[in-house]
Amino acid sequence: MRSKRVLLKLSGESFCDGSSSISQKCLLRTVEEIKHAISRGVELSIVVGAGNIWRGVGKFIERVTADKMGMLATVMNALALNEALLKAKIKAIVLCASGVSSFVEDFSVEKAINYIELGYVVIFAGGTGNPYFTTDTTAALRAAEIKTDVLLKATQVDGVYSADPKKDKGAIKYDFLTFKEAINKQLKVMDSQAFSLCEQTNISIIVFDFYKDGNLKKVLCGEKIGTSISKNSNEYKLP
Repeated sequence: MRSKRVLLKLSGESFCDGSSSISQKCLLRTVEEIKHAISRGVELSIVVGAGNIWRGVGKFIERVTADKMGMLATVMNALALNEALLKAKIKAIVLCASGVSSFVEDFSVEKAINYIELGYVVIFAGGTGNPYFTTDTTAALRAAEIKTDVLLKATQVDGVYSADPKKDKGAIKYDFLTFKEAINKQLKVMDSQAFSLCEQTNISIIVFDFYKDGNLKKVLCGEKIGTSISKNSNEYKLP
């Protein structure tokens, strides 16, 4: 398999286990999954969410301030993941768009690509650096900027459904979707801005269950895991 440039979007939930917002057990499991990915020659970068620490707007805190707090929370998750990777002898670096250079390096496209080509796992923190944009949109933006081949969206379900499968037993699982279908059906697995940006840049998305051991490796091996979303109805395949 030739080297592929892959961006993995991790939600904040991948860092917590119910007892703590950042769990050592969850971090170690994520590191094991990443080991399998980079052992295949994959150039891996990661965008982290922050739902384990901060969930945004409330009546007391207005939107812009709440989003800034969320961006800072992603830095905490990124630092935790970076430390876990370094302890596992995996080269990693955090790049942040939100200007906290005393803690992590500032983001630039050139710097990110350089680190990726040097074999680092690059962790993107701080969102886009602007309020009103989700970390899903951040993932789509970073994927385009670093010329990623595919965006992997890690979730707690085994793909995209017509409704919440935990609430609706009649929910239908989609194996393949176009971006237009995902937007028109108002599927909530990612926001419409992220879908639109990936459609414009022709970057396919694979939505899969990250919490089943070995699934990341299976996706990278081309197994039919989860739901593929692309510009055309054709299945996206990793060569």
